[in-house]
Amino acid sequence: MTTEGAAAAAARAEVRDLIAAKGHAVDNARAVVARLDAAFAAGDLVRTASMDLYLGDLARALEQDDGEKLGGKSAEAARFILRAIDRELDQA
Repeated sequence: MTTEGAAAAAARAEVRDLIAAKGHAVDNARAVVARLDAAFAAGDLVRTASMDLYLGDLARALEQDDGEKLGGKSAEAARFILRAIDRELDQA
């Protein structure tokens, strides 16, 4: 079920801008998660089963222990999952 309206379109555009932003993929992924959480809480977008799976996978890719830096495989995983989130946005 796709959410319609200006708020949904704005949320999708903002998430896509965050996905495409220059910078580290891990930082971009965290910003995407925060923006999606806000959009879901406001009712601008609806959670889909696929989106929940992608966000769960992304959370695992972004897990880190205190003092640990994320990069390499975490960044690669984040980029891969962000592409899946981008594709799923039109269904949210």
